[in-house]
Amino acid sequence: MALSRNLVPLLLLPLAASAQLTLKPYVIDHFQRQDSPADVSFLLDAPAGKHGFIRVANGHLAHNAGRIKFWGVNITGWVKGSSLLPPKDDAALWAAELGRLGINCVRFHFLDRTNTQIPRGLIDGHLNDTRHFDPDQLDRLDYFIFQLKQRGIYSDLNLNVGRTYKPGDEVPDSQLIGPAKAMTYIGPRLVELQREYARMLLTHFNPYTKSEYRNEPAIAIVEIVNENSVLEFWSRNWLRGELTPSAPRLQLDFPPYYEKILSGRYNAWLAKRFPPAELERFRKLCGSQPGEPVQRLRRHQFADAPKERFYTEAAFYTDVEATFFREFKSYLKDTLGVKSLITATADHTYFIPGQPLLRTTSSLMDIVDAHVYWQHPAIFGARNLPMVNDPLRSTIVKLTRSAFSGKPHVVTEVNHPQPSEYMSEMIPILASYGAFQDWDGVFFYTFEPKLRGEWKAWLADPFDITVDPVRISQLPVGALLFLRDVKPAARTVERRYSAEQVNETMRLPESEMPYFTPGFPLSIPLRHGSRVRCLDCVPTPMPTDNLAAPYITDTRELAWHTSPEKGGFVSIDTERTQALVGFLRAHGKRTRHLSADVKNDFCTITVSALDGKPIPRSARLLVTTTAREQNTGAKWNERRTLWEILGEPPTLIEPVAGWVMLHDIEGAVGMRVTPLDGSARPIGQPTNARRLEAGWEFAIGETATTTYLVEPLR
Repeated sequence: MALSRNLVPLLLLPLAASAQLTLKPYVIDHFQRQDSPADVSFLLDAPAGKHGFIRVANGHLAHNAGRIKFWGVNITGWVKGSSLLPPKDDAALWAAELGRLGINCVRFHFLDRTNTQIPRGLIDGHLNDTRHFDPDQLDRLDYFIFQLKQRGIYSDLNLNVGRTYKPGDEVPDSQLIGPAKAMTYIGPRLVELQREYARMLLTHFNPYTKSEYRNEPAIAIVEIVNENSVLEFWSRNWLRGELTPSAPRLQLDFPPYYEKILSGRYNAWLAKRFPPAELERFRKLCGSQPGEPVQRLRRHQFADAPKERFYTEAAFYTDVEATFFREFKSYLKDTLGVKSLITATADHTYFIPGQPLLRTTSSLMDIVDAHVYWQHPAIFGARNLPMVNDPLRSTIVKLTRSAFSGKPHVVTEVNHPQPSEYMSEMIPILASYGAFQDWDGVFFYTFEPKLRGEWKAWLADPFDITVDPVRISQLPVGALLFLRDVKPAARTVERRYSAEQVNETMRLPESEMPYFTPGFPLSIPLRHGSRVRCLDCVPTPMPTDNLAAPYITDTRELAWHTSPEKGGFVSIDTERTQALVGFLRAHGKRTRHLSADVKNDFCTITVSALDGKPIPRSARLLVTTTAREQNTGAKWNERRTLWEILGEPPTLIEPVAGWVMLHDIEGAVGMRVTPLDGSARPIGQPTNARRLEAGWEFAIGETATTTYLVEPLR
């Protein structure tokens, strides 16, 4: 472990982009797109729900016809010209477009905001409370879900995400608490309102699907809260109880009202846990004076706290979360009769340990969820760095820490947010390693349906992928890799933790991130499957592994190379999709059927069979070539970490320039190559690849595009 961490600073250094090429306009226009030979909608099985409700079988998501995996997006509407709930006239268009991109499930995020907020949610914002739905917004949701269902696209409904309360809700300190993170577990009025909202939404009858949401098989998942944990607040020192109207807003905190509830609940819990004599002994251990309550620990006191005091308080917060989720799930299932699978919340903050939260979510819920972002824009400093250079801190390694044996593992938020000159690495790496790890779902945050006449072809938000030339172009390839092509690991390495180990993770330094498991080689998930077996059992010795790159999976389909001189490079080599990702010009590597000679320092090239046959025998191949992108007139700051000037439309791409060669294409007597525009329409006339001794070669970069349809002629 020490060796691997010492290498990281070297591997993080970005390489000089000496060969960057001229950026050219390339616009993703969903309104102009029609069905195309480059679509991957054949991956979907319409209508959604025709095989019954999604359930858990053999530790994975399944329905009556067998296993199902989700390649998804979040649906939001933060950017001007976007809509969380598209107008009914365009709902069918967006459902069709998502299907063409290979999306088979969408996560409806921020539905619990008002129709006067951004994004515009379901709640009527013109009232003095947040307890009524806007009929027009609800009708839009109903019709959109209906159209998605018709296309074979399932839905994931989030309950508590961004709801902010008004005086009419009678929520104490509503003007201070915003979305009330962590307080949602303990505030009696907050719990009551969350249940009311769940009942209003899930018992609502959709006139288009002819069913209530609690009885709708196209609703795959219902999520209780989003990125919300009392244990997280404790670990991040956010339970101080110092939030008042005049207090400085340093980070998050509880107002005194909620701190009093929490401390009172803690002391009542202690009184039930300990007999009187033991309680008095424990009080003395904590330094409590007679007649005073036991004070809760703050983060800076963790290291020196006696083991019994620290473990007892950790058990209390775990019990708070477990009680809330157990009772809320029972309300959904037993009282409301919801038939969809239930998720609690996601493991989402990787500079604190995940095991304490996962104790509850893994044992009580149907699905274990995780979120992660590569270099989130809210984290300043050194960023705009390539993930291929840092495999041991990659999103792949971070996300594997949460996966449990015998439980479906779903990643409902992930992204490489803008700005990044290395965006093209994300989808192929995430899709291929997610499939290798045998995850059950991957959802990108976020996709925002655009409004006719109001949208602009530019990168207006760090997370919005809707008109992003790189990420939209690669979504179909990712669907093929994740849903169809990459084999799961031949061997899975399991981790077993004792209760003491889980408690002690909360006292470990941040340098132990992301696993907070001293001695566990972070290279394991890049070679084998990685899962947690249990969190309260006899631990097994930590496995050993060669920490040096290359990291080659035990299926031999994926290989991750790093070099301080050359940078990082990932190759994907399956029967039906192959890819070269990263600093491929410096590495000069190839797969069985794909090689390239390019001028770009950093880029990604993929080839996929669209007819289900192996690449050598396919009659229709999708080739994507992606590199840098930005807005017209965008300007980097001095450190080249964020855009100082965002720029304006249209979006620009750095075309990948050079030559692609396809090897061992059986029986071909010719090869037609058609570049496609941002609506998957042909650009100009097809050209012909050249037959060379080593294979079929065609030029790329002469046309500004990210996508080519390649048709071997036999």
